[in-house]
Amino acid sequence: MGNIRPTYIKRVAIEIQKKFPDMVSDEFDANKELVAKMTDVPTKKMRNRIAGYLTTYHKLTVKKNQ
Repeated sequence: MGNIRPTYIKRVAIEIQKKFPDMVSDEFDANKELVAKMTDVPTKKMRNRIAGYLTTYHKLTVKKNQ
């Protein structure tokens, strides 16, 4: 079974993907830095969850476009 993520995490990650498609990568650490710069997320746990979903979402969109 997969992870179920709250809507706000998905919404923020998809918005970052649409605004900055060339800055998002397949690496979690790079996306974590990007989320820290582009948002004002209050906690480290939420930042990591957004970065994790952003990485997964980026991989899915790249695979879908091939």
